[in-house]
Amino acid sequence: MPTTSHLSPTDRGQATITDIKAMRLDSGFCLVRIDTDAGISGFGECGDLDAYLVRASILTHAKGGARLPHLQLVGKDPLDIGVHHHNMFYAYRQRPAHIMVCSGLDMALWDLAGKLLGQPVAKLLGGAMRTELELYSHCPHFDLTDAGAWAEAAADLKSDPHGFRTFKVDIHDAIGVEMQEYVPSLSPGDIRKIRRSYELAREHLRQEIDIIVHCHNELDAPSAIAVAEAVEDIKPIYYEDPLQPGFSENWLALRKATNIPIMTGENIELPEGALPFLQHQAVDCLQPDIISSGGITGVKKIADLAALYRTPITLHNVSGLLLNAASQQLAASVFNCPRIECTRRADALEWASPNPLKVADGKMQVSTAPGLGVDLDPAFLESHRYKGETGWA
Repeated sequence: MPTTSHLSPTDRGQATITDIKAMRLDSGFCLVRIDTDAGISGFGECGDLDAYLVRASILTHAKGGARLPHLQLVGKDPLDIGVHHHNMFYAYRQRPAHIMVCSGLDMALWDLAGKLLGQPVAKLLGGAMRTELELYSHCPHFDLTDAGAWAEAAADLKSDPHGFRTFKVDIHDAIGVEMQEYVPSLSPGDIRKIRRSYELAREHLRQEIDIIVHCHNELDAPSAIAVAEAVEDIKPIYYEDPLQPGFSENWLALRKATNIPIMTGENIELPEGALPFLQHQAVDCLQPDIISSGGITGVKKIADLAALYRTPITLHNVSGLLLNAASQQLAASVFNCPRIECTRRADALEWASPNPLKVADGKMQVSTAPGLGVDLDPAFLESHRYKGETGWA
């Protein structure tokens, strides 16, 4: 099935959605595919979700059925993305997993639209404002209080083959807990470990590498402020997600208490979740995730809202190739998003073949190919199905 051929000028606008399928890869990431009667398909990514859950959600939110015909995508024009986004996200009560599925479907619709029209998604969103994007990624997980381990990690980070120069360093690795384990109140001993860990980070990384202090929305306000005080001297460029995901006055108290720029947003669901942070000037940067924040359409709205408040955004991304591709297309089209998160081996993913993402000197080149700008290698997908998966279904 061709995926990148586009319709002739006389046929544009004539395609109809014929089917929607899903498949989970052995990486854990679940993909969705929207097929059309033009023989062209669009692809999206739903994050680390069980394929059975994704397919069940597709039945409700995309195929609709007699009880929910307004949600049905099959039989509809794939270019009516705004209509489909409204119906999927606002005409039916949402749950987080459903938001992730619908975000993947929205991504696939944009990919499909670009392929049908022979244009990159950035062009459809208004045009690319830049040809490359700065990237940041994750520091490896190890005991951050171990100076010897830092020496090895720093050598690895400084010699990164793709030239990344900004890394997120997790407080969990400083205090010895599993990532995302809920630790709302930190002890004085925890704070000392955090202070020492980030001092070691700056000592070994020097000024060659920028540091983001990385949390997972787990801290209470006193602990978040104590962490900020402990790490302020190493001059991190951002303090990410220290407090609960939704807006509260705790965010205002934290921003008042520190000079470190505050960033949040990966768990914001839809534009209305971002608005109070902007209205109250509670953060210095928003970091929505296309998969959890409403797809390309939803995050474009967040970016436009942030622009009205002169607030920069970046795009959270710990998923696979398609989210990397979607992030670079969206970020290229908005003036307030010059930097995105990216896996360190984004351009080495085999399933990007034959046109992988291009990363060098810590920057990603914005693709000008139709849709999201990457093709999926069917043979690679087939050989990397999740255990028990039989293929697209």
